[in-house]
Parts: sequence; C-alpha cells; structure tokens
Amino acid sequence: MRSMNIPKHVDIVEVGPRDGLQNEAAPLSLATKIALIDRLSGAGFPNVEAAAFVSPKWVPQMADSAAVLAGITRRARTVYSALVPNARGMEAALAAGVGEVVVFSAASESFAQRNINCSIAESITRFEPVARMARDAGVLLRGSISCALGCPYEGRIDPAAVADVVQRMADLGCDGIDIADTIGVGTPGAVQTVFEHTSKVFALERQAGHFHDTYGQALANVLASMQMGVATFHASVAGLGGCPYAKGATGNVATEDLLYMLQGLGVHTGVDLDAVVDAGAFVSAALGRPGSSRAGRALLARRCVATCIPHPTS
Repeated sequence: MRSMNIPKHVDIVEVGPRDGLQNEAAPLSLATKIALIDRLSGAGFPNVEAAAFVSPKWVPQMADSAAVLAGITRRARTVYSALVPNARGMEAALAAGVGEVVVFSAASESFAQRNINCSIAESITRFEPVARMARDAGVLLRGSISCALGCPYEGRIDPAAVADVVQRMADLGCDGIDIADTIGVGTPGAVQTVFEHTSKVFALERQAGHFHDTYGQALANVLASMQMGVATFHASVAGLGGCPYAKGATGNVATEDLLYMLQGLGVHTGVDLDAVVDAGAFVSAALGRPGSSRAGRALLARRCVATCIPHPTS
C-alpha cells in the first residue's frame, strides 16, 4: 500500500454510553449501562464518555449517572468522562469521581440558544467556575463545539467562527477541544479547512474529531483529519446516537467501522475490535434492534459462517 502521511497511533474516545444513549426514547436499565461501560473499558479504550450531569427533566436517560459511575469496575488506564453544563453539574461529577469533565458550546448562535438556552459568549462565562473547579480538583477539562461544519438553522458555518470558539475555550483552560459535526454534513475538504483555521489558535494534537455519519462521510472525514495531524476521534459503539436538536442527524461514526478502517491502515489504537463487536451486539440486543455498524454486522456474520455452517468431511 502506498504510504500515507497519517498518525501511527490514534486515541478513540468511546461516546456511546453518553452521546449515544441519551438519544434513546426508552432508557436502558442501570445494570445494562454498567455492563456496557465495563465491556468498553475492558476493550481498551483510553476514554469512555460515561455520564452527563444535566437536568433529568431535559435528559432523563442520564438521570442515573451517579449510580452508573458508582457501579462500574474502574480500570486504571481508562479515563471516565462526563458532560457538565454548570457548576452544580460539576459538583455532582466530582463527587462521582470522574477523571475528565466536558463543557459544551457551539459555533452557531442559533444552535447554542436552542441547545443550551444562551449565547456562545454566555456559555463560556457559565463555564468559568467549572474550569476553576476542574483545575482545583486536578481533573481534565475538555471543550466540545457543536455544529462546527454546519447548523440545522443557519446552514454553513464560517470556519473563522469555529476558530473563534476554539480560542475562547483555550482561554478557558481546556486541555482538549472537540470539533463536532453534529448534523453530519461535513465533507473531507470542509473538515480540513476548519482544522486549518483552528490549528492557528490551538494545537491540532489537542483537538479531536467528532463526526456524525448522517451523509455517510464520517470515515472519510476521519481520514482527512488524520492527514492534517489530528489523532483523537470520537466514536459510538453500534453507531448509537443522534441529536435531539438536529432533526434527521444520525449517530456518531460507529466504533466498529472506525476500528476496522484504522486496522486496515496499520494504525494502532490499543482497542480490541472483537471485544467492541461483542459490546455492540450486547447493547443492540438490549435495545431490541440491530446496530448500525456495517463492520460490526459483517464481523458477526463472519463468525456465524465460521461456527454455524457444518464443513464437509473428507
């Protein structure tokens, strides 16, 4: 294969237990959530986004986040992260023993108003006490920027606007920043243009790609980002997810699909693909529907062919 200028190692943040499950109409049981997170951490992910300390009125699926974090079997090499909207959520997250907290804004003013009921500037101000609490507690702080490639209300987003929010989050003290294509409209060229802008204000090594697969571009966008030097990506087991504020948006790129591509490129992740396929089958069965990962379904079918069909004897 012709050599490619891409990172030799990629970190994958598994976001299915939070970003994926929060969009389910019917919440999974506490025991199932705990079992899923334990399966994922056992597969070798360096970071599992496991919880969200938000109002149960708005996100009822995350109402048991403290109990989830109390019930999991913690692995030393896995950071368990949680979404927090404000100081009150931060207090709950710290009490639950998270290793990283995630604050979230948007590159679109319209989306920010509908998603977090405030302007972009107001959201950054709201996160200032969260940032101080994170520093005092020695907890990692990550910023996430929604609608970085497009908005359901405003359409195309100016890459300079994305870079502006990145700068604000950098000034806040974020250790890492996620560039999120929330509605999945991005294409490789557009993704590279955004990272060209954001790289001028924050190191690409500390940025992550968060690509939804609405238009089938997520894997291509990951590869385009890797060619820019980005080496951290979010993925959701079995392709779980969507966005309650972006009608029609599908889930994040399926973890199984991403791992299969990276394996083919010879990129190391430290994550066991077979174990992730098992986790995807587990959560899909719990939800009562097939997972959306093509690689996951194909690998499960291959197992069946190998074990279920009798071989002729000589």
